[in-house]
Amino acid sequence: MCGDVIPLVLALTVITAAAQSGSAGPQTGASRVALAAVTDARNRPLVDVGEDDFVIQEGGASREILSVRPADYPIIVLVDTGDDPRGDFALMRKAVGHFIDRIGQRPLALGTFGNRPIMLTTFEDDRQTVMERLDELTAEAGAGSLLLQGAALAGQMMHGTGALFSAIVILSATPVDASRGTVEEIAAPVVDSGAAVHVIANRPAPAGGRAAGDALRALAEQTHGEFTTVYSAASYQAALDRLADRMSSEMMIEYLVPVGSKPNDVKVGVRVIGARVRGLGVAPR
Repeated sequence: MCGDVIPLVLALTVITAAAQSGSAGPQTGASRVALAAVTDARNRPLVDVGEDDFVIQEGGASREILSVRPADYPIIVLVDTGDDPRGDFALMRKAVGHFIDRIGQRPLALGTFGNRPIMLTTFEDDRQTVMERLDELTAEAGAGSLLLQGAALAGQMMHGTGALFSAIVILSATPVDASRGTVEEIAAPVVDSGAAVHVIANRPAPAGGRAAGDALRALAEQTHGEFTTVYSAASYQAALDRLADRMSSEMMIEYLVPVGSKPNDVKVGVRVIGARVRGLGVAPR
């Protein structure tokens, strides 16, 4: 029996990948890749699934599946090093370290946004280097948070990878965004990168400032990411644990397509009784 067949969300990754290949029209590749997550009847992740367990349709036509593997797309983690009057930074930094340990071996880079956004590592650095840079981080006394400008810097770096799928994970501890410029201008590199933006943000901003949460929520929604509000430093780890669970259960499904076809009305299903599949995006190979 075939499990649920549901539409895939055609995320910004599709448009970005087409632009990177230099094609504004139909895709010319012989295959595409779908990103999906499968859960059992109790909503627990299922990762022991293979080519024979999935069904892919485009415009009602079945596609032949070539391979299925755990998702290993690149991730950039951005940490807020702005002023820390509540003393939250140590717990936030610890939560980030735990998250990095849980997401498996995949390309990972670390950046910060305080008075000046900066990327501390590249995708070529090993995990030990990333963890060392993380351990060295401290909050900047009296500093603001150029949050959206930090996201833009990460978007520029991610765009250069040419990855089919990617994610930017942002931890915000400062309620007011001190970035200069309009949200649309600053966020453009993030949207262009095709990365899903996942945000874990502090409580709402006080009156009179540009609330970091407002712009980030809109950015997360636009890129098909997740936005989570926390109200205590201890909640950073729980929120990151949920995100790590999601990422570690995602699968990349490569399937054959006719030359020149477009990814219209893509649907993914799973042949596991009681299981459900959630489509997260599709991109040309």
